Amino acid sequence: MELKQVLRPTFFCGRSDAIMHHNMKRASVRDLRYHFPEIEAQLNKGEEIELCKHRKVIAHLVPVRPTADAYPDFAALSRRIFGKRKARRTATDLVSDERGEF
Repeated sequence: MELKQVLRPTFFCGRSDAIMHHNMKRASVRDLRYHFPEIEAQLNKGEEIELCKHRKVIAHLVPVRPTADAYPDFAALSRRIFGKRKARRTATDLVSDERGEF
């Protein structure tokens, strides 16, 4: 079973001059019933799927965002790389020096 790709415009922040296009796959209710493992695999890849009944879109299947514990522990990673060393200057100072005076 292969899901159909649909190119549909989406308006960003309600501005008509900022149209973004993205590919969204389309599946029927029958496809969902008989080919759920394939549709689940697409959702696990992070793709959105339009669910249709009688050629009308009735729902959007959107993958769940990962939970906070799924992200790496950046503080522990930083401690492992840098140990207890401290920077001589803060990142804010470095950026300010690079930008100079306006």
